[in-house]
Amino acid sequence: MPKQVDHRERCESIAHALWKIVDQQGWSRATMREVAREAGVSLGQLQHYFTSRAEMLTFAIGFAADQTSQRVTQGMAALEQPAQPRDVLRVVLVELLPLRPDSRATSRMNAAYVLEAMHDPALHQEVALGLRDGRAMIELLIRQAMTHGQIASNRDPMVETDLILALTGFAPLLELHVIEPRAALAAIDQHLAGLFRPEL
Repeated sequence: MPKQVDHRERCESIAHALWKIVDQQGWSRATMREVAREAGVSLGQLQHYFTSRAEMLTFAIGFAADQTSQRVTQGMAALEQPAQPRDVLRVVLVELLPLRPDSRATSRMNAAYVLEAMHDPALHQEVALGLRDGRAMIELLIRQAMTHGQIASNRDPMVETDLILALTGFAPLLELHVIEPRAALAAIDQHLAGLFRPEL
């Protein structure tokens, strides 16, 4: 009997095909037809799972976020327990930058998603919600560190959260070889060292 392909498994296969095209050729080349060809399915089969490019991209981004979350969890598991907010923030920042093939593909997908969202009201709302959730997680870590005296109490937690998020702006500089990975990591470490210090 022919193998029954699980719906989720097929969607993930299509997502991987989309990642590969975006990673190697760019978002403009990621047409429904090209993704179908890369995934080894017909255009009609692909449209059975995703009716539009935006829908396909949304699923692929969600799947990419799950993969990033798994890498962050693995990175945190390798930390000395209990994990400190400073170390958790470093793990998160490193995973959000295109420093390895898997995180590079995710970074490029995220860039395509944001660009697409600028012209699609439905995507705009969804992307903004996801970014707000991510920001809230970072702010929680900052506030926890302040509560435990790891960050000076006179710091503004909202400003510090925004400064942490600004470090993810290294992504295009890394992609275009304006800076080297070691420079981005050095900047992250220096910023965290200045933030997480005993209150004088």
